[in-house]
Amino acid sequence: MLDAVVVGAGPNGLTAAVELARRGFAVEVFEAAGTIGGGARTEELTLPGYRHDPCSAVHPLGVGSPAFRAMPLARHGLEWLHPELPLAHPFPDGTAAVLARSVGETAMSLGPRDAGTYRRLVAPYLGRWDTLARDFLRTQWNGLPADPVGWARFGLHAAQPVSLLTRRFRDEKARAILAGMAGHAIAPTSGLGTAGPALLFALAGHAVGWPVPRGGSQAISDALGSYLREQGGAIHVGVEVKRLDELPPARAYVFDTSPTALARIAGLGDAYRRFRYGAGVFKIDYALDGPMPWTAPEARRAGTVHIGPTSGEIGAALRAATKGHAPAVPFLITAQPSLIDDSRAPAGKHTFWAYGHVPRGWDGDATEAIERQIERFAPGFRDLVLARAVAGPPQIAARNANYVDGDIACGAFEGLQTVIRPKLTRVPYTTAHPSVFLCSSATPPGPGVHGMSGHHAARAVWRRLRGHG
Repeated sequence: MLDAVVVGAGPNGLTAAVELARRGFAVEVFEAAGTIGGGARTEELTLPGYRHDPCSAVHPLGVGSPAFRAMPLARHGLEWLHPELPLAHPFPDGTAAVLARSVGETAMSLGPRDAGTYRRLVAPYLGRWDTLARDFLRTQWNGLPADPVGWARFGLHAAQPVSLLTRRFRDEKARAILAGMAGHAIAPTSGLGTAGPALLFALAGHAVGWPVPRGGSQAISDALGSYLREQGGAIHVGVEVKRLDELPPARAYVFDTSPTALARIAGLGDAYRRFRYGAGVFKIDYALDGPMPWTAPEARRAGTVHIGPTSGEIGAALRAATKGHAPAVPFLITAQPSLIDDSRAPAGKHTFWAYGHVPRGWDGDATEAIERQIERFAPGFRDLVLARAVAGPPQIAARNANYVDGDIACGAFEGLQTVIRPKLTRVPYTTAHPSVFLCSSATPPGPGVHGMSGHHAARAVWRRLRGHG
């Protein structure tokens, strides 16, 4: 009998499997798709030689993950590449605010009236990323933080709506760049807890950067898979699991799936009936004939570019998507990995992607709205497009079953569900079935390619297995 079977080979499932295998447990992973990776895959979506990441592509929480940093992933082929600027946020006048590795450069880009305010906001946390990441990339009520004072200070900031946090700034540049970073949570900027992602992403930019893996996000998954096999684990792809009894006998079953899928497969009925899924995204991957023609020089040096010139526009776009309305002027998260990774496109060519937020399950076409918004800040962009791959919520859900109705966060980031995921319980990785566990991003600390949900789920599993002898 196996010690553990993991269903789903996304970053969290692979991390859980690695954590168990390196402690001597016999582990096998079963993945429905033909390749491992889940939200961390790389494919030729447009033209031959253009390598795109269908979902997660830029990884501040990956390079800064306590779980990943404890593994020899570089020995298994993972190489992080850092752009000159992690993030640029351009404005219609041709200027841009930036998130740079340097706090000083970041502060000065916000303007003289807000530079000091930004410095004071981040100062208490600088140089403390390792402790901060351990304390916040976990279930907040399960155990004491390593730094209680820092945890409480950060928590007071993080619990606020980002719209409240930005009121301390006098000009729009600071407000917009922070609202844009909060937009990664796919929730209205007026929502409680949205300041947390904004501040965490900013601190990650200063501490560890916003890098991409050489070759694409698949490199993260392949490194985890290689390390798992080195530890004696096995991976099976192309195996769709519909019932628990289809799996080999094991002492524990760990699911890197949505709570809905877990309940269906494990026969847990309506155990997660109150779990809510969030807004969807509409994503376009581009093959380009040349680099992006950004008006703002800073955007030409940044790995990630946010498009939403004011915090008000960003808030309106996110609010519309979560309320069921497709925004006419979307807030866009974009990235240009081929600027620093020449393996992504043929010589002289480039890859680029952009996504905006739309209602969950929306089947419309946002291509025109997205490209019109890009053209505001990169005139002539459309003339460079050689090919595009378009995916709305239905296509995104079909590509990855965890992204229910196009929700790439595997659960809404709003209300109590910002911290209580997937339901209120002391150890959210356990279920009503004593041998069944959940490790997907539906559990704390939530979405992102960082493996921490898998890490904490594995701890719950090995405690249970160890307790049973």
